[in-house]
Amino acid sequence: MDLQGRAVPSVDRLRVLLMLFHTMAQIMAEQEVENLSGLSTNPEKDIFVVRENGTTCLMAEFAAKFIVPYDVWASNYVDLITEQADIALTRGAEVKGRCGHSESELQVFWVDRAYALKMLFVKESHNTSKGPEATWRLSKVQFVYDSSEKTHFKDAVSAGKHTANSHHLSALVTPAGKSYECQAQQTISLASSDPQKMVTMILSAVHIQPFDIISDFVFSEEHKCPVDEREQLEETLPLILGLILGLVIVVTLAIYHVHHKMTANQCLPVTSEGKSPIPPKVSMLHKEKNTFGENSKDG
Repeated sequence: MDLQGRAVPSVDRLRVLLMLFHTMAQIMAEQEVENLSGLSTNPEKDIFVVRENGTTCLMAEFAAKFIVPYDVWASNYVDLITEQADIALTRGAEVKGRCGHSESELQVFWVDRAYALKMLFVKESHNTSKGPEATWRLSKVQFVYDSSEKTHFKDAVSAGKHTANSHHLSALVTPAGKSYECQAQQTISLASSDPQKMVTMILSAVHIQPFDIISDFVFSEEHKCPVDEREQLEETLPLILGLILGLVIVVTLAIYHVHHKMTANQCLPVTSEGKSPIPPKVSMLHKEKNTFGENSKDG
């Protein structure tokens, strides 16, 4: 009995120690979030940072706008007509986030939480002909909006909170260890809980990295989107073609000059003494001078 009585307190102490250890681990792994949008030179772009254990684990810079259709009564108060609200993600938004080995999440709230954006990122490994390759992507977008908010919605029918979700999303696909950068606009369609309504999310000036950040507050090497790469090629292609054309012209003129010089030399036959004969016109002039000199002597 004494052994059993001593064993029970020992088990209790072990449980308490485990709970304390778990609590300490949570505190040590506490995540911080920061809104650094004030550092951006673009007034429409926001900068969000999620930090874990004092180190940056997720960074996101982008401009976002949501086009939200909603119903209002027509002037006859019988028919419904559809209006459109343009809702931009504003500076000074509240931000939350979490980082993981294979999943990371960013949440943004603005206008007194009338609007909320949630972006879920996943990292995956795939087998390819070159071997296993890891990539990350944006796998889910959720946008919560309140149509009773008067700044963007005017007399909406069935005003209240609605949720718009993406379906089977695979966007911003990027090799692991790199950040995603795209200046061009990208659209993502979201199905709303408001019946028969589709919300359009427009992203631009995007620079995101939700995994494998090496330096604090610094993006890793950029992986540019195909649109930006194509636009860059379109900008540099005329310059490259101009340089090639100029080089071709210079080479052509040089070949023509050398060929002309060689042809001119070949047209003059060389005498046995190694000298070129006097050209015919010069010879005739010389003969005429001699004739004129002889006539003047005779006179």
